[in-house]
Amino acid sequence: MTDTLPTVFVVDDDVSVRESLELLIRFAQWQPRLFESAQDFLAEPRTQVPSCLVLDINLPDLNGLDLQAAIANERPDTPIIFITGYGDIPLTVRAMKAGAVEFLTKPFDDDVLLNAIADALERSRIALAQQDHLHTLQNAYASLTPREQEVMAMVVAGHMNKVIASDLAISEITVKAHRGKAMRKMKARSLADLVKMAALLATPPG
Repeated sequence: MTDTLPTVFVVDDDVSVRESLELLIRFAQWQPRLFESAQDFLAEPRTQVPSCLVLDINLPDLNGLDLQAAIANERPDTPIIFITGYGDIPLTVRAMKAGAVEFLTKPFDDDVLLNAIADALERSRIALAQQDHLHTLQNAYASLTPREQEVMAMVVAGHMNKVIASDLAISEITVKAHRGKAMRKMKARSLADLVKMAALLATPPG
């Protein structure tokens, strides 16, 4: 059952902070995973459920900002909430510019942290859903024949069937057949749908 719960990773070298956050996270019915160093967290396998990271800025090995940079590309679906005992404005600005969703100074109100975690987990859920959707599209596109991919590219570029037929030296009927098969394989309900799918497939990751 716990494997399906949203996971809240906590990286803090203060054992009392880890223990208090563990209780708070369990009370909110999320799954806590606790680490005393950035290296310990990096050794943890990826999770496939919504997750976020509650991260202390000051750590014994890599600091929080270094860890944020290290996982920026590998774990874009794990939003970061920074916690620190120092109200350091430059650090806050750096963390937020690098994508942190919140920056809290100890001692912080439990409700403020819980609200931040809930928001981060929702962002993670959306990011995971988008990744799943993209993988589905990529698999569907890979199932198209080279000719169907050619026709799809020309269709989403706005070319009429007769222009595609002329450019590819095939009949309009054949163009319509390839177009229909591409639509079915991509599960596109309309041309607008297909255009959106093509745009997603062309978008670089990250």
